[in-house]
Amino acid sequence: MSENYRVVKAAGVVGAATLASRILGFIRDAVIAWFFGAGFSSDAFIAAFRIPNLLRRLFAEGSLSSAFIPVFMEYTVNQGQAEAFHLARSAFRLVGIVLIVVAICGVMLSPWIVRLIAPGFSADKLALTITLTRLMFPYIFFIGLVALCMGILNVLGHFATPAFAPVLLNLAIIGSAIFISPSLPQPVMGLAVGVLLGGFLQLALQLPVLIKKRFYFWQASRWLHPGLKRVGTLIPPVIVGGAVYQINILVGTLLASLLEQGSVTYLYFADRLVQFPLGIFAIATATAVLPSLSRQAAAGDIDKLKDTFDHTLKLVFFITIPASVGLIVLREPIVALLFKRGEFDVRATLLMAQALLYYSMGLWAFSAVRLVAAVFFALQDTRTPAIMAGISIVANIFLGVVLMNPLSHGGLALATSLASMLNLGLLLGVLRTRLGNLGWKSIAGSVCRSLLCAILMGIAVRMAVLFMVLDNSGTLPRLIGGVVGSIAVGLCVYGICSYMIKSPELRRIFIEAGRGIGKK
Repeated sequence: MSENYRVVKAAGVVGAATLASRILGFIRDAVIAWFFGAGFSSDAFIAAFRIPNLLRRLFAEGSLSSAFIPVFMEYTVNQGQAEAFHLARSAFRLVGIVLIVVAICGVMLSPWIVRLIAPGFSADKLALTITLTRLMFPYIFFIGLVALCMGILNVLGHFATPAFAPVLLNLAIIGSAIFISPSLPQPVMGLAVGVLLGGFLQLALQLPVLIKKRFYFWQASRWLHPGLKRVGTLIPPVIVGGAVYQINILVGTLLASLLEQGSVTYLYFADRLVQFPLGIFAIATATAVLPSLSRQAAAGDIDKLKDTFDHTLKLVFFITIPASVGLIVLREPIVALLFKRGEFDVRATLLMAQALLYYSMGLWAFSAVRLVAAVFFALQDTRTPAIMAGISIVANIFLGVVLMNPLSHGGLALATSLASMLNLGLLLGVLRTRLGNLGWKSIAGSVCRSLLCAILMGIAVRMAVLFMVLDNSGTLPRLIGGVVGSIAVGLCVYGICSYMIKSPELRRIFIEAGRGIGKK
């Protein structure tokens, strides 16, 4: 099995599971918007949920797994699976203890944490946010262990179960909103209960799979395995370098709390929409490619590592560039379709669409940063992404302060996009110095082809929207038909254009898909 096929296959599995999770995530957000609208309760829950959600993305999709996988893979390649399992068991026990301490500290420090991320909230909203944060903070214990499980299973070649786990979180929140919230004096508390339940279910799903893979975390192992020191050294800079997008989003939440009521909600829901293609393609690809890159780095095969990176980066741009254009063109009808009901009115729809416009401009950069950072993590260089991320965060704060006055919450979304573009440029510059020629001419050619096809696609989608007389005040059947029809038109046009210009990326997708069908 070729490494590129291995990556595409794994990315397909992760992407499919992530698609299910994202769809349920939209249903979850629609339920929240329906029951709570964009106001007091929703702002409080979303600000409070930022903290466990940030921790989820830092750990489950970021620092812990990104730092653990390269070291775990190195032990697997050079010292065998038995020694690698000793490392994993030691990590499991130590991380569990640390997470309990972190959860307790988080509950105790919630008033100060909330005041830091939402300084503009009124006294009543601040009190509610603190209570919700305290209820949800123990979620970090479950999700941290979930991250370790994911790292172990991914190195063992199992991607489906870790990728499917977030589905349970969304189901738990939806169920809690419908069945628990109505019976509570403060209905929004039910959502916090759903978050905790979702964390427990995610962990419970993965433990049996680990046991099936003959990983018995209760077996005797050293409490402090030598490999833990290397993992621990990698984690702090990975937190900054791998999670710069989430940190920038958190900065946006902080600044949005200073704007009109509802701004936090608009940014959150718009971010959720951008997370759909970001999760399905970019995060799925970065998750799938990290074990392969780590395997190549551990074996010292830099040429194969460069080839895998080149192949994967082109694929990410091939998918995310048209996704960016599609979200920009369809922003208002998509928001109306998913959220405009109940307390979420026409004005809220337009304001959220504004945030989505500016987030969408940076989707390709958000995606590429994840992949480029994975290369550095595979090389066990976490310092460089951390430094570049720090520069990006400073730029985001500066741009956010400058742009929030003329563009309101939209300026905060635009600042996040621009900061991610800066981060990507800095990372690529260092990577070129580190590894030499990475086929930049070929990559630039691929980007230009994808951009040309995406522009033609965008024109076709806009014409389809106008033809269907689609607007955010349309009826639900018209919105469903218009959005689905416009997306179908966009996919067809992009596919045809890519075929006509003989896009290598389209050809590779069909080849790898054909291999998969042939093996079945």
